[in-house]
Amino acid sequence: MMKMEIRPLLMCFALCVVYATSKPTEKKDRVHHDTPLSSKEHDDGGNFDYDHDAFLGEDEAKTFDDLTPEESKKRLGKIVNKIDADEDGFVTEAELKAWIKKAQKKYIYDNVERQWKDFDLNNDGMIGWDEYKNVTYGTYLDDPEPDDGYNYKQMMARDERRFRMADGNEDHVADKEEFTAFLHPEEYEHMKDIVVLETMEDIDKNGDGFIDLEEYIGDMYNHEDEMDEPEWVATEREQFTEFRDKNKDGKMDKEETMDWILPADYDHAEAEAKHLVYESDSNKDGKLSKEEILNKYDLFVGSQATDFGEALVRHDEF
Repeated sequence: MMKMEIRPLLMCFALCVVYATSKPTEKKDRVHHDTPLSSKEHDDGGNFDYDHDAFLGEDEAKTFDDLTPEESKKRLGKIVNKIDADEDGFVTEAELKAWIKKAQKKYIYDNVERQWKDFDLNNDGMIGWDEYKNVTYGTYLDDPEPDDGYNYKQMMARDERRFRMADGNEDHVADKEEFTAFLHPEEYEHMKDIVVLETMEDIDKNGDGFIDLEEYIGDMYNHEDEMDEPEWVATEREQFTEFRDKNKDGKMDKEETMDWILPADYDHAEAEAKHLVYESDSNKDGKLSKEEILNKYDLFVGSQATDFGEALVRHDEF
């Protein structure tokens, strides 16, 4: 089997690799922020471009050009059927929020879709740990001291720990959603602890279970080249002392590290879901019928639509 296996393996350690090869004056950032729903201004008085981007994803919204209102409504109706997860005939705020989050993360699901076929060796629609391990590591474990400097046994153990956490029903195999959580743990609430743990293991060089100031700076800034520290390094030292180390004991524990790398950002998807429901809920019952959504089609998709309708046929995850 070709050694393409290293690609997904390195994904789990992408931060380490990127940091090790970055220029010494560049700042490395481990903080995970949600991307904006749109680069456009949210101004319903002028147009609904922001809402279109939020509802469909910015790239998909661009391709909703040149459709007639009739075609837009037709495709929107198909989308509504997908949003109504419990198939009760109504779209709730929670369902709309989930849809917006998924639409905004479409690139992640597309990435998982591309990788899925590489790992589901028996084509049963599931990926077991042994399947992932065999594809990812293959014969690498046969050599206890490989020339490339990687400790594959250690990396495999770390991958297995993450795989087991992503395996929500503990049946030792991953469906597509569980595999997505494994590959992109920062996107899932129940995976946050593993993101924090892996980050701390990467940075905690003395193995005491904490991140001290020098470890914090050392992770961001490569000291190897003898040059004056850039100004941002001094700023980060101050950030650590004043804000990161909340209990002022000179180091970051698990909770402080989580606050740093996974900050509680403003939930744009929730705010947009509330906005769309408020603007479309004509009978004010707190949920949207398909008719209510289609009556406000210009808010959701306008007379611009996307190849999203075709995408719904091609990719059942949406």
